[in-house]
Parts: sequence; structure tokens; C-alpha cells
Amino acid sequence: MRYVHALLFLLGAALLAVLVARNDPAAIAAAIARLSWRILIVLCFPITLATLFDTLGWHFAFRHDRVAFRTLVSARLAGEAFNVTTASVGGEAVKAWLLRPAVPLGESLPSLIVSKTTITIAQGLFLLFGVALAWRTARPDSPVLYGMEVLLVVEVVAVAGFVATQVFGLIGRAGRLLGRLGAQVFGARDTLVQVDDVLVRFYREEPRRLALSIACHFAGWLVGSVEAYLILRFLGVRVSLTTATVIEAFGTAVRFATFVIPASLGAAEGGYLVTFLGFGLGSTAAVSFSLVRRVREAAWAAIGLIIFAVMRRRSDSRAALTAAG
Repeated sequence: MRYVHALLFLLGAALLAVLVARNDPAAIAAAIARLSWRILIVLCFPITLATLFDTLGWHFAFRHDRVAFRTLVSARLAGEAFNVTTASVGGEAVKAWLLRPAVPLGESLPSLIVSKTTITIAQGLFLLFGVALAWRTARPDSPVLYGMEVLLVVEVVAVAGFVATQVFGLIGRAGRLLGRLGAQVFGARDTLVQVDDVLVRFYREEPRRLALSIACHFAGWLVGSVEAYLILRFLGVRVSLTTATVIEAFGTAVRFATFVIPASLGAAEGGYLVTFLGFGLGSTAAVSFSLVRRVREAAWAAIGLIIFAVMRRRSDSRAALTAAG
């Protein structure tokens, strides 16, 4: 699977290079240079707020407040850094590993599954919101609107199946099946059964925390619209916040559908290109917008990797002290 991800990443990078080469690289460079000092706003402001909202969404995915918020923020940043270079799943294992000193795996894993579910539900609601706005701003026969509607149906089906798997205890059944087959790799059966029990209890007994998790993640997606609006304005593209929200909603849907590609490289840029052309904004603006987003993404991935290195060193130091004692 690692080689498949590497191949997809290379294909995505090649597609991105083609898009840049075919859409006036000099004009793209000039547009990005126009940001000047404003690139600091893009790197610092909206994404910080979105990270806080998404961390709150993860916070409410626990049945009990067992982990300090700053620890969740650090673990989330580190995990998302790995998600940028993997297929959006490797970072979840990193988050669970970093929380080991605070909570056992039987609690961290369910919280990650719930958070992944609620952030996807929130993204579906955000896409629905974007479709409603697109009906007001785009032509009924617009390929952008049609694409958003198709992706919305796909996402609803996927989320419904994911939630049903958790609510009806299918994860635990998979664990029991592993036991019958004699598969006890790393205690997989016991862990899956425990995770299954926590998930079922969460969905049945914690509707308030479930709703709060969805609401926080939805707020995080809305902040993404503000970031898109600011980037476009800084690039000299005059758009309304409504149009920026539609662009962001379609972009998040494309990333959802192409999660197997590390960072959705190339696919996200193609989605932005279609959206921008649908609104008559031009391909140069689409590629410039995508590249600015990639710069911000790379900067925060670097921060996350640094945080991971620091947290790993602290974890190793604690383990060494425990062994010495």
C-alpha cells in the first residue's frame, strides 16, 4: 500500500506541475508575490482558529474530559502533519500514540473514530450549505453544481455506512471474528471489542457531546471559507464571501472523495480549477489559490512534525526514567 500511495503522490505532483506549466507560470508567480506580507495572515490567522475548533470537536468526542486541551492541540497538529503525507489515516495512529501517557488506547481510539465521524458529518453539512449557496449563485446546469450534488450523495452514503458500523457494534463483531480465526496480533481482538463498547455507549448516552463535536467541526469548516475569501482578495480576485464558501465547500468534497491520494495532491487543484472556471474566475487564479493553500499546508505540517519530535522525545525520556526506577 505504501508504494500505491507513493505512486499516487507522484501522479498528483505531475498533474500539479502540468497545471502550473499550462496556466502562465509568470502570472501565477506575480499573483502570489502580490500577497507580500499578507502571507503571514494566511499562515497564522484563519488556520489557528480552525485548529482550535477542530480540537474542540475532538475534545467532545471523548465521553469524559480526561485529556488537557493543550495536549489535544499538540497531538492533533502532529497527527495532521502525518495525514498530509499519508492517505488521511496515518495521522490518527500518531494521535493515539501521543495520548498514551494521558489515556489508554481503549479511550483514545474511540474518540478518534467519533471525531473522524463528526468532522465528516460536519463536512457533509458544510457541503450541503455550499450546494444551497451554489443554487443561488451558479447556473442550474453548471458542472460545479452537478459535481457538488454527486459528491454530497456519495458522502451521505459513506457517512451513513460508517455510523451504522459503529452504532450496531460491527467493529466488535470483527474483533470476535478475529478471535475465532486465531488472530491475536497485538491484542487486536480485545482492543476492538473494547473500542466497540465505548463507541456504542457514546452514541447512545452522549447525544449532547456528539452534537457539540459536530458543531465545533462545522465551525472549523466555516473558518475555511474565511481563509479562502482572504486568499482570493489578497490575490486580487474580487469575490463575495458566498462564492468563496462555494469554492471551499466543493474543494473539501473533492478532498473527501480523493482521500487515498496523499494530501489530495493534484486532485484538489483540479477541483479548484473546475470551480473557478465555473464562476468565470480564470485558471490562473485557481492555480495561484491552490499554491498559496499548499504553502500554508506545508508550513503547518512542518510545525506538526516539530511538535511530534518534541513529544516523542519527552515520551522516550519518561520511558527511560520509568525503566531506571
